[in-house]
Amino acid sequence: MSSSPNVLTFWNPEDSNFWKAEGKAIATRNLWISIPALFLSFAVWMVWSAVVVNLPNVGFTYTTDQLFWLAALPALSGATLRIFYSFMVPIFGGRKWTTISTGSLLVPALGIGFAVQNNATPYTTMLLLALLCGFGGGNFASSMSNISFFFPKAQKGTALGMNAGLGNLGVSAVQFVVPLVITASVFGSMGGRPHGGLYLQNAGFIWVPFVIAATIAAWFGMNDISSAKASFADQAVIFRRKHNWLMCWLYLGTFGSFIGYSAALPLLIKSQFPEINAMKFAFLGPLVGALARPVGGWIADKFGGAPVTFWNFIVMALAAFGVLQMLDGPFYAFLALFIVLFLATGIGNASTFRMIPIIFNAKEAAAVLGFTSAIGAYGGFFIPKSFGTSIARTGSPAAAIIGFIIFYATCIAMTWWYYSRKNAEVPC
Repeated sequence: MSSSPNVLTFWNPEDSNFWKAEGKAIATRNLWISIPALFLSFAVWMVWSAVVVNLPNVGFTYTTDQLFWLAALPALSGATLRIFYSFMVPIFGGRKWTTISTGSLLVPALGIGFAVQNNATPYTTMLLLALLCGFGGGNFASSMSNISFFFPKAQKGTALGMNAGLGNLGVSAVQFVVPLVITASVFGSMGGRPHGGLYLQNAGFIWVPFVIAATIAAWFGMNDISSAKASFADQAVIFRRKHNWLMCWLYLGTFGSFIGYSAALPLLIKSQFPEINAMKFAFLGPLVGALARPVGGWIADKFGGAPVTFWNFIVMALAAFGVLQMLDGPFYAFLALFIVLFLATGIGNASTFRMIPIIFNAKEAAAVLGFTSAIGAYGGFFIPKSFGTSIARTGSPAAAIIGFIIFYATCIAMTWWYYSRKNAEVPC
């Protein structure tokens, strides 16, 4: 089976006998180690969404636009890193790369913990730390690429939905956990003293022991698949595939919306409803979106990725229009419509990723999964920055939301024409 305990020299999940005898158990073990590692990656990636709303409370005097920059930059760097991470698993192996990429999360987690303890820390340092949080964002591309090799086509939607959906919970977790841990001396004297009554450093430090544990688990518990090896040149063929670029556009609409709204929602609530404690509610959207992703994978496996994606974009456009109408309240109607929007992003994330293994062969699909996730992640930059720019120039986020609705309309048309209509070019 393997030349070493961690290297699989034979792997054929499409062989039902092999899958039942040993493949399923190995694939499941790799998935359940991958999920917490990806969960932590998302938590570190999105930690600034919870930190920025508290910086003024510990003495940092940044403008609203500067705070939106800090919330947006991790997505910019994470999306860019995903482009490179997309190709790393076939080059290095899933076990080795998961270990390296998970361990890298220690750098921004520790850095934030030390930086926020001194309100004289330069803004440029904060910008650098925001960029370094992109390590967490980059990990998604390699994680999804890796898991795609382990499961048969009939189960890829569910497996990728589980990996991504439970991993995405890190976004909601960071917005729920950080407000709790910054109010207590979790690490005693080792964690530093409070500032403005808050231990904001715990927003970074709290993830450190878990990152160490996940790194060790990846090294000792995961596998490399020798047949999944491929050079960058072998994988670069995807750049000549039209459907690679079409799926990038669609995934920008689903995952880009999920991560962008996750990063922006706390500051958006604070901007539109200053009387509301944003962190009491902001985590609900990413929580719903993350939990919807495994369900979306199952639905897409059952009904097809393209039909689910098509109707999903219609729901997203309608929900965004509803949010536009509720910018002046009531708050709970605004929040409810955002939760519908998050629900749709979660289902759409899974259904678009269900389409990719049908459109492409196994090795190309792995690279496309990673690359589309890279392009999609840029939504995490553009959405918060669009809100910040719209508010700075017009006093309202309305212009940004109108732009998002127009974008969703293009996604509806593209999905219908290429994938979901009768006689579509690639029905999937």
